[in-house]
Amino acid sequence: MIRSTFAIPALVAVASIVGLVSALTGDGIRDALSWIALSIPVAAIAWAMRFKRT
Repeated sequence: MIRSTFAIPALVAVASIVGLVSALTGDGIRDALSWIALSIPVAAIAWAMRFKRT
């Protein structure tokens, strides 16, 4: 139960960390990687707002 509860938030956290570290450590392909990785939390928030339960 606990693994399924925290699996997606853990993946979003890892994507955020990867995006932030890659943005700080290099240019070129790392910038593209950071944009992709940092768009994952934004997409998750947009998805959650779209399918929000009332």
